[in-house]
Amino acid sequence: MLNKFSTKKTKNDFFIVKTCCWYFTEFVLLIKTTVHTYTPTYNHKQYAKSLKFSEKQHVLCQPRLHSVFCPLMQQFLVIQTAFTGDVVLATAILEKLHQNFPNARIDFLLRKGNEGLLQQHPFITKLLIWDKQTQKNKNLLKIALEVRKERYTHVINLHRFATSGLITFLSGAEFKAGFDKNPFSFCYTRKVHHIISEPYSGEPVHEVARNQMLISDITGGDFEFPKLYPSPVDYDLVKQYQGAPYICIAPSSVWFTKQFPAEKWVALIDALPDSYPVYLLGAPSDSDLAESILAKIRRGYVKNLCGKLGFLQSAALMQGAEMNYANDSAPLHFATAMNAPVTGVFCSTVPAFGFGPLRANGKVVEIKERLYCRPCGLHGHKACPEGHFRCALEITNDQLLWWTSRAT
Repeated sequence: MLNKFSTKKTKNDFFIVKTCCWYFTEFVLLIKTTVHTYTPTYNHKQYAKSLKFSEKQHVLCQPRLHSVFCPLMQQFLVIQTAFTGDVVLATAILEKLHQNFPNARIDFLLRKGNEGLLQQHPFITKLLIWDKQTQKNKNLLKIALEVRKERYTHVINLHRFATSGLITFLSGAEFKAGFDKNPFSFCYTRKVHHIISEPYSGEPVHEVARNQMLISDITGGDFEFPKLYPSPVDYDLVKQYQGAPYICIAPSSVWFTKQFPAEKWVALIDALPDSYPVYLLGAPSDSDLAESILAKIRRGYVKNLCGKLGFLQSAALMQGAEMNYANDSAPLHFATAMNAPVTGVFCSTVPAFGFGPLRANGKVVEIKERLYCRPCGLHGHKACPEGHFRCALEITNDQLLWWTSRAT
C-alpha cells in the first residue's frame, strides 16, 4: 500500500515522463519541418548601419530585409511575460502589427498581474495569462498547450528566457521571431541579436526599437510608439483629481538602487511650486513609502493614491499632468505610452540600456559625474554595492526642476 508521499512521487514521475515524451515528439516534428529552413541571424553592427533614428521625426528607417509569405488570415501571438514596464513597451508591437495587418487576429501572452494593462485593448482579440506565482511549471505546460491549440501563424517572443522560448518552440507557428539570447532561439525563423548599448553610448538602442527589429521584415522599418488605452470609465474616475494643474510622482521601484531615496522626494516636493497639487502613484505595496514621504513634507496639498488607482487609471491621470516624475521603472513607460511629460530619475542604471523616455516631452535626470561604479548592473540591487549611493544622493533639485521657473 502506497502512502501519500509515494503516491505524490508516482504522480510527479508520471508528469515528468509525459512532459519529456511530449517535448521529444515536438522536437522530432520541429526537425522534420525545419530541416530545410534557413534561419537568418542579424548582427547588430551590420544592422545598425542601415538603421537611423531621428529624435525630431521619431522615425526608424530600415530597408525591408526579405519578404515572408503571409496567409490570407494571419494570427499573431505576442509574448512578453516579464515586468509591467516591459509589457507597456511591447504595446508598440501591437500598434505596428495592426497598422500593417488591420484584419489580423492579435493575441498577447503575459504574466498574471499585468493583464490590467491590456484590458479592452482595441487591437487584442485574446489575452493569455500565465500564473508564474503558483504551480509555475504546471501552468507553463498548460499555457503552452493552449498556445499550440490556437494554431498561430506568427509567434513573436519579446522575452529572452527559456520559459517563453519553450512556449514558442512548441507553438507550431511557421513564423517564430525572438532574440538570440533565448535558449530556444534555435527554433526561430527570425532571430535578432539582442543589443544592450554601452553605458554612455552616443547612439543607444531603445527597447522599443529592439523589439521592432523582430518584425521589421514583415512590417517594414517605420517606428511606432507604445500606447495604452484607458477606458472612458478610467478617465471619469480620475476627473476628481484634475480640477487644477497637478504633478504626479511615482516614488517606488522594485530595486532599491533604482529608487530615488524618500528624503530626496521630500526635498523635491517641498521645492515644487505651491500651486500644484501632487499625487503619489504606485501599487498597494508602495503605500507605506508614500506615507513616509507625506509625514515629512512641509508644503500643501499632496495625496497618496498608491493602491487606489489601477494601471490604466494611473496612466489616464498621468496623461493630464503638468509633469510626471518616475524612477527607471514602469510609470516612466506609462508616461511615454500616454505621450505625457515625464522626468525620468536614473540612479544606478543608465538610459543607454534602452529604457529611458522616448518622446520629446521626456527628460532624463542623472548625476552629472561619471562614477566609476555606475552602472552597477542592468537591473539594480537591494543595496548600493559601494555603500555610498552617490548616483542618487547627488542628483539636485535644480536638475529636477528643469521645467519650472525655479530651475537655475
